[in-house]
Amino acid sequence: MSFIMENYSMILAMMATGVVGGILAGLLGVGGGIVIVPVLFFLYQGLGVSADTAMLVATATSLATIIPTSISSIRAHKAKGNVDFDLLKRWGFYIFLGVMVGSFVVTRVDGEWLSLMFGIIATLSALNMLLGKKDSMFKSLPGSTGQGVIATCVGFFSSMVGIGGGTLTVPILTFCNYPAHRAVGTAAAVGLIISLPAALTMLVFGQSPVDAPYGTIGLVNLIGVACIIPLTVLFAPVGAGLAHRLDASKLKKVFAVVLIFTGIKMLYQVLA
Repeated sequence: MSFIMENYSMILAMMATGVVGGILAGLLGVGGGIVIVPVLFFLYQGLGVSADTAMLVATATSLATIIPTSISSIRAHKAKGNVDFDLLKRWGFYIFLGVMVGSFVVTRVDGEWLSLMFGIIATLSALNMLLGKKDSMFKSLPGSTGQGVIATCVGFFSSMVGIGGGTLTVPILTFCNYPAHRAVGTAAAVGLIISLPAALTMLVFGQSPVDAPYGTIGLVNLIGVACIIPLTVLFAPVGAGLAHRLDASKLKKVFAVVLIFTGIKMLYQVLA
């Protein structure tokens, strides 16, 4: 109880992050991790945790919270027929392969590299939201080899920076003339394939840094998980429902601007 009283502002911030992350996961298909990782990164530093440790723990904790969020979002999108299980069968093994390599690397590298990678991916993702063309660049997805490479890269980079896969999966699919709503629903399922093995690997094989925040096992902070998960599960279906009633383009642009500033701030902190 004393921990709650002393850290109530941090706990409230984590809960608010769960609400926003859940809605964005369902509404925009960007994955809650793109919100959760930077918030936890800066919150943990506010507790006196080093930037390297903050990024490692934020990455692993974000992946753990994405597991139930993805399940909740999958159910909502499946009910509307927007999950492509044939594509998941083709991509599943390659995503898993990329995840296992990426999550193992996370347990062996400095958090500074993860911060750099997240800053780059977040900034590029935001620029794609702001400047990306509505027209598809390709008529269809590439052949089996090309799809295998894409799926492996999605799994690797997503697990490395703690995102569920929607941030990469949705733009890739839409570039290949894939229906937007179906891309969002399928990306939710990709998020589960990424987050479950990645979070377990970081929980079991990750070594808690000496300055890790209270409640951290391996690299996963259980307090963050406990605060964020209930609200992401609750609000992911809300976002999925809104996705079918709203034109999310304007919301994406607002979110993209915020994301650019976040990505640049993380890059500045690493490179300054």
